[in-house]
Amino acid sequence: MYDLHRLRLLRELRHRGTLAAVAAALSYSPSSVSQQLSQLEAEVGVPLLEPVGRRVRLTEQAEILVAHTEAVLERLERAESEIAASLTELTGPLRVASFQTAALALVPTALTLLREAHPRLRVHLTQLEPERALPALVARDFDLVIAEEYPDQPNPRPAGTEQEDLCTDPLRLALPEPARTRGPLAALRAQADHPWVMEPEGTAARRWALALCRDAGFEPDVRFESTDILLHARLVREGHARALLPDMVWDEGTPDVAALRTLPGGGQARRIVTVVREGRGHHPAVLACRKALHEAVAARG
Repeated sequence: MYDLHRLRLLRELRHRGTLAAVAAALSYSPSSVSQQLSQLEAEVGVPLLEPVGRRVRLTEQAEILVAHTEAVLERLERAESEIAASLTELTGPLRVASFQTAALALVPTALTLLREAHPRLRVHLTQLEPERALPALVARDFDLVIAEEYPDQPNPRPAGTEQEDLCTDPLRLALPEPARTRGPLAALRAQADHPWVMEPEGTAARRWALALCRDAGFEPDVRFESTDILLHARLVREGHARALLPDMVWDEGTPDVAALRTLPGGGQARRIVTVVREGRGHHPAVLACRKALHEAVAARG
């Protein structure tokens, strides 16, 4: 029977890409990882890795092994969930990744609820955008990811994951002075000659924002780029830019920009979802976290 620990190392290499990345993630030395994979090759009796320049890639036989390893690990996670469900108290760590505005607007309330209901549950939070958090979820760096999906810009659905809707978050045009035009489309078009702040190129938020402006008939003058939505709001407030902001950014109080206008198309909103690996959705800690997040949404009104 093949060694499960070595099979997991092979799986990690499949997801992380390099021996160095596997070693860093698991606190091993690269030579130790290489040695373990060599021993696995000896057990299996066929080559599992082949050189490609300075790196290595998995052979066809290695890919077969990884597919079966994924199935074994999923069953083990289901077993872990059933064992946890048989206990009377939730204990141990729960690793959560969240993008910025949800981390600000929802997570603190959810943490308070979890602390009151399950004081021995240790929640570890990392602020991370979905583009990085979802692959890390598959690699088992996290147990639950809070992600966002912009209109017509769904996130890639990594194999072996499942997601659940949490809420919707309206998106609006934020302006540094009151809009003089009537109607959402006219208000957006009136900003064609002004500077904009948007998220970096390649992000779902940027693709959505560009498509919205182009549908309105103009190419936005994007002078500022940042994943920090609070910076977007500050630049609007100081009169430096226009922005497309989610309502959740105003969690700390009343919006402090001069105007917020509804967007064309009957309004726009992003979906907020929670994502877990298959076999993990029924774990009591995940169920408790999702329940607390839904209650945090309800508390916002």
